[in-house]
Amino acid sequence: MLRHRFSRRTILSASLALLVLVYVGLALAGSRWMRADRLDLTSDKLYTLTHGTEQIVEGLHAPLRLTLYFSDHATADSPQLRSYEQRVREMLQEMVARSHGRLHLQIVDPVPYSDEEASAEGYGLSPINVGTHGERVFFGLVGSTLAPGADADADGDPRAGGKTLAIPVFDPSRETFLEYDIAKLIYELNQPTKPHIGVISSLPVQGNLLIGEQPWTVMAQIGQLFDVRTIDPTHLQHVGDDIKVLLLIHPKHLSDDAQYAIDQYVLRGGHLVVFVDPDAELDNTPFVDSNGVMDDHNSDLPRLFKAWGVQYDSQKIILDRSRALRIELSDSSALNHPAMLGLTGQELNHDDVVTVSLQRINAASAGFFDLAPDAHARLIPLLQSTNDAELVPAQRVRESTRDPATLLDNYKPDNTHYVIAARLDGTFRSAFPERAKAKGHLATSGDNAEVILVADTDLLTDRLWVSYAQNLLGQTQLSAVANNGDFITNIIDNLSGSSALLSIRGRATSQRPFTKVQALQNAADQKFLAKKLELQRELAETRSRLSELQPTKNGHTTDNGNTQQKAEMEQFLQRQLAINKALRDVQHQLNAEIDALGWRLKFINIVLVPGLIAVFGLVLGWRRSRRNRRRAT
Repeated sequence: MLRHRFSRRTILSASLALLVLVYVGLALAGSRWMRADRLDLTSDKLYTLTHGTEQIVEGLHAPLRLTLYFSDHATADSPQLRSYEQRVREMLQEMVARSHGRLHLQIVDPVPYSDEEASAEGYGLSPINVGTHGERVFFGLVGSTLAPGADADADGDPRAGGKTLAIPVFDPSRETFLEYDIAKLIYELNQPTKPHIGVISSLPVQGNLLIGEQPWTVMAQIGQLFDVRTIDPTHLQHVGDDIKVLLLIHPKHLSDDAQYAIDQYVLRGGHLVVFVDPDAELDNTPFVDSNGVMDDHNSDLPRLFKAWGVQYDSQKIILDRSRALRIELSDSSALNHPAMLGLTGQELNHDDVVTVSLQRINAASAGFFDLAPDAHARLIPLLQSTNDAELVPAQRVRESTRDPATLLDNYKPDNTHYVIAARLDGTFRSAFPERAKAKGHLATSGDNAEVILVADTDLLTDRLWVSYAQNLLGQTQLSAVANNGDFITNIIDNLSGSSALLSIRGRATSQRPFTKVQALQNAADQKFLAKKLELQRELAETRSRLSELQPTKNGHTTDNGNTQQKAEMEQFLQRQLAINKALRDVQHQLNAEIDALGWRLKFINIVLVPGLIAVFGLVLGWRRSRRNRRRAT
């Protein structure tokens, strides 16, 4: 009998040891070969990469190194920033897991006065001052290509491998675009050359070196980031597929062949940005030429707009007195010009990657877009007016040059937000169905065709967003007073990426608000507001009563008046104490409701759920033991 019991104990011990070995082996194997097989139970799928990101990561041509700089020690007392760092790190780890070994992640803590801090600055990362003791905190990403034969897992200077790009700082306010920002950096590192950008313009955006005219500042910025090619529309027959983005600025008198080339470029999936204007202020064309032909300095693309389902009136300009820019007149006076707009805040779409980080866009004599009833596309505003805007004829604005104040005469807001710039996406039809027999003709686009529309060319000009100043050495320095240049660069940056990159939109944030607590807080705030108004109202009434009781004769108060005044003040003080007590009661009630909610959640999480699991386990064990006893008998 003892030998039998000893044998069972030995068997149990051996089985337990075997189970431990099997568990450890499975855990190691899972961490090594099943890293990409994860279960995302969040409601917004925060930890699931979009299909576009998967395409970019899985299609890498060469190995890349990603170095995440985060000041871990300096952020010990910054839980929100540390939580966001965990979100960024997990996003990067998910991309690494999907990259088939081509992405290599390194995490560095750039402590003060270290080589790591110097390297972070060298890569252009921007420090922020939120440290425990006022230290500079680095939180950014450096990506680099690896030289052939280099050890991807070895520490080293990322720049030694070749191309290097960086995200200077991970701003929690941009969390919705976190995946896009990282995927964009990886995509750009994976591209061997700069994207080709085509420009068709009737305005002198490229300047004229023969007469000493420099390119507009926005074009100079674009030229630093992209390979810009000027296209002559006179003999344009075809726009090549190597042109990642085509800028069509102030189109006037385009031939049918040129419009057809643009039409087919868009239908093939090309990315077009159209700048039209009801009154381009830098259009130097004579209003009446030598042949008597009139030119109102406006531009339009009527045939293509009609085919795309876009409505645009080249004879209407938006006035918006709520966003009027202040300008100086020739007589040194100043006024707010309702046709020159400073768009901020709600007029910029902060749900779009192009405008999410912008603060201000200046525009002048801008038009507007709308969708036709039969359109097969969506018009997503990027810039728009306030609802205090009014439409007026372009001719009226041109005639008010000497006295812009007349534009405010008989001003009547239309109570409409007019769209100044927008994304147009959907299915487009060809504007040239009669050319259906032409070689390679496309009648319709794919489902995801996209065009950016801007109803103003003046926002490209230096005078609306660039300020000039001279330093001590006499050199001219430029400073931006608005984000017009960033707006154009962001558009091109966004459209020049692959279709996979364009498919990545804003995601939900990882911050999950306590909606029930917020509802209780809002209800309490309303009660507080009512009590506060009651107190202020009674205070005003009492002061009015006290003024009535003030002496009006010889500056002396009567005993009766003094008694009434004291009684009134005593009554007011008692009422004030009562209302203050009521305010405290409301606060205590709020705290009690929140505490009760917290206790309920703690009871559910700590007691109820584990208790139910324990009861379930006990019942299951009891049933199993009962079944075994029945079999034994």
